[in-house]
Amino acid sequence: MLTDEQIKNIFRETSFKTSRSGGKGGQNVNKLETKVEIEFNVSLSESLTISEKEIILSKYAGITDDGAIKLVSSEHRTQLENKEEVKKKLVALLNKLLKPVKKRYATKPSRSSKLKKLDSKKKRGETKNLRKKIF
Repeated sequence: MLTDEQIKNIFRETSFKTSRSGGKGGQNVNKLETKVEIEFNVSLSESLTISEKEIILSKYAGITDDGAIKLVSSEHRTQLENKEEVKKKLVALLNKLLKPVKKRYATKPSRSSKLKKLDSKKKRGETKNLRKKIF
C-alpha cells in the first residue's frame, strides 16, 4: 500500500496529456480536449523503492518498453473530472499491484467430501454395469 507522501510524489513524477475524445459532450466534442492520459515511469521513479518497482514491473503486463504505465480517462465531460478519474485509476492500480499476495495453505478434503466422492463413483459404476449385455 502506498502512503499519502508517496502518492503526492508519484503525482509530481507523472505527466498528463490531453486530447479530443469521442462520445457524449454535445457541441464541445469537436472543440475541447477533455480526454486525459497519464504517464508514470515506474523504472525512473524516485518515490518507489527498488523492491516496489520490481513487483510492479513483474506483475503488470501493460508497461511500455521504457517502463512506463499509461492510463486514459474520457468518461466525463470535463478535463478536470477526467484528470481526477485517471489519478484515482493510477493509485488504485499501484495499490492493487503492491498488495501482498496471501499465502495459500494446503488443506485436506473433509471426510464427508471423500464419502460423497466414493458414493458417486459407486453409483456411476452400477449404472455402467446395468448397461452390459448379459449372454
